[in-house]
Amino acid sequence: MKKLTVLLLVVALACTGVFAQAEAEETSGAIKGVEGFDSKLIEAAKKDGELIVYGSCEEEYLAAACEKFESMFNIDTSYQRLSTGEVQAKIEEEKGNPSADVWFGGTTDPYNVLAAEGFLQRYDAANAVHLLAPVYKHKDNLWYGIYTGILGIMYNVDELKRLGLEAPKDFPDLLKPEYKGLIWTSNYNTAGTAKLIINTVIQKYGHDEGIKFLVDLDKNIEVYTKSGSGPSKNVGTGECVIGLGFLHDVITQIVDNGYTNIGLCIPSSGTTCEIGATAMFKGAKHLNAAKLWIEFALSPECVNIAKENGSYQFLVLDNAEQPQVAYDFGLDPNNVIDYDFDDATKNIKMYVGEVMTALANAGAATGDTTRFQVK
Repeated sequence: MKKLTVLLLVVALACTGVFAQAEAEETSGAIKGVEGFDSKLIEAAKKDGELIVYGSCEEEYLAAACEKFESMFNIDTSYQRLSTGEVQAKIEEEKGNPSADVWFGGTTDPYNVLAAEGFLQRYDAANAVHLLAPVYKHKDNLWYGIYTGILGIMYNVDELKRLGLEAPKDFPDLLKPEYKGLIWTSNYNTAGTAKLIINTVIQKYGHDEGIKFLVDLDKNIEVYTKSGSGPSKNVGTGECVIGLGFLHDVITQIVDNGYTNIGLCIPSSGTTCEIGATAMFKGAKHLNAAKLWIEFALSPECVNIAKENGSYQFLVLDNAEQPQVAYDFGLDPNNVIDYDFDDATKNIKMYVGEVMTALANAGAATGDTTRFQVK
């Protein structure tokens, strides 16, 4: 307002007190409310000064969400993209003194492990009233769901045609000997997607047969990627001929990156879905900013920008706009088998250990000790 002409001087002088008050409020940390969010929480969060986010969704969406939060609430927001397994390991190592405040995105099996170990902070979010079903939150409000994605099979149409092979239609097809060296999946130690794969096959086929399935599958696997989205990022180029992962990731490759040579398959015998979540870490240094993040993550302001940033998961809030493109590709979030979250939470660490031991034993028996290679 310093550029007012002399003709407006009187008005400017009259308003000086108002402007000074507004400037003092901004300097002191008090800000105007944002529609749909509690003004007292915003003010408390503003006083925290910053927010640190670990994100396990794709980086484009993670960055957009953090930028949106920062612009809406004027809180400095930084982020680091890590797979869910990496976040789990990091928080466990930090033993209640977390280097981040909140976790955003990624499947909930690792969230449930940290919840059971006491590393997530309860928060009773007001915006949780918009969740579509009770399954989309932790029973003690230690995490909240923001999206759901379907586990399936992806493949390079051109490469399969060149090799004279048919596309797989179900999980058992992946064991066919003609697919040897053609399949990519994710690392059971680092990727939440891979942990969901373990739980899925154990729940579909039983404990012993499920682990046997993964040992047999290993004979056809060329690469285990650190992140669950790794196979989808390489199937369009043909480096990965067949991939196992979330189908919304491969839709991103088709729609955003122009790979029209990719096919996708919902396993005919049934599959599972992830619940992508958000949570606060116990011991978070910016507690009020973390609470505000949870409210933000459970709002249209956050989830509706996913589809604008390469993420086409189904949203689990009743006031969100679903990504039509996911339906256009034939995906249906309700067409999945019942998933035993309790068993997955209680036993996934044991299952991972059993799978890794079984893979090591199989490699030793055949003299192939380099099978489990990670890219």
